[in-house]
Amino acid sequence: MSEFTLTLIKLAFLAVLWLFVIAAVGVIRADLFGSSKAAAKAAQPPRPAKAARPPKQPRAPRPSGAPTKLVVVQGERAGTVIDLTGAPITIGRANDATLVVTDDYASSRHARIYAQDGQWIVEDLGSTNGTYLGRTKVSRPMPVPPGVPVRVGKTVIELRK
Repeated sequence: MSEFTLTLIKLAFLAVLWLFVIAAVGVIRADLFGSSKAAAKAAQPPRPAKAARPPKQPRAPRPSGAPTKLVVVQGERAGTVIDLTGAPITIGRANDATLVVTDDYASSRHARIYAQDGQWIVEDLGSTNGTYLGRTKVSRPMPVPPGVPVRVGKTVIELRK
């Protein structure tokens, strides 16, 4: 091969290497500070209300079989109990999360558990390593039955009565 061809190959390799480094930094930044899509969505002005809604009916009492607490069963925070009040529970490394985990495999805003139509739903918030309900990877909001483990990195939680 000629000297010119070798120089072109070296420059192409160097360019590909720098593209990889830039992509890796972007992934790390999104994991630490949240994605730019979420920031852009938050920056949009709120939509005007379409019509006045009738007042909400008071919630019916919880069925006797509904879970009342979230328990960390495995991981660094094992034994932690959070009462289920109907407010969403966020899980992640961020300091403002309801359940703060210091797990290297958890994202800053990893997952969310919330009540909807009398059942609890788990939703992955675009985490790098994923959220698992039992052995199933959570790719869309999924109902969480009591006693079924939800894994966020090395932390495992369950809903209990």
